[in-house]
Amino acid sequence: MEGYVKMSDDTQSSRRDVLDLMDNFISKILEIRKILLGVSLSGFILAPFAIGLSIFLITHPHFFIVLEREYEFGIALGILLGVIISLSSIWMITGIRQYVALKSWNKKYREYLQQKDELDKKIASQYGLDQD
Repeated sequence: MEGYVKMSDDTQSSRRDVLDLMDNFISKILEIRKILLGVSLSGFILAPFAIGLSIFLITHPHFFIVLEREYEFGIALGILLGVIISLSSIWMITGIRQYVALKSWNKKYREYLQQKDELDKKIASQYGLDQD
C-alpha cells in the first residue's frame, strides 16, 4: 500500500511538472508575441507605403522617359519596383494573417487562464488548501 501512495505522489509530481512546463512555455510565447505583433504592424504600415511609393513611381510620366533613355537602368528599375510590389503585398497579407492568428490566440489564452483560475479555486476550496 505504501508503494501505491508513493507512485501516486510521483504521478502528481510529474503532472505538476508538466503543467509548470506548459505555463513556462506559454509565458515565453507571450514574450515572443510582442515581437510578432511588431512584425504584423510593420506589415500594416511599411508594406502599403512601399506599394504606394512604387505605384507612384511607375505611374509618374517621367518613369517612361527613364525607361526609354536608360534602357538597362530602366529594365532594372522596372523589375525592382515589380519585386517590391510583390514582396510588399506578400508581407502585408502575412502581417494581416499573423495579426488575426495572434488575436485568436490571445482570446484562447485568456479563456485558458480563466478556466485554470476557476479550477484552481475549485480544487483549493474542495480540499481546504490555501491558495498562494
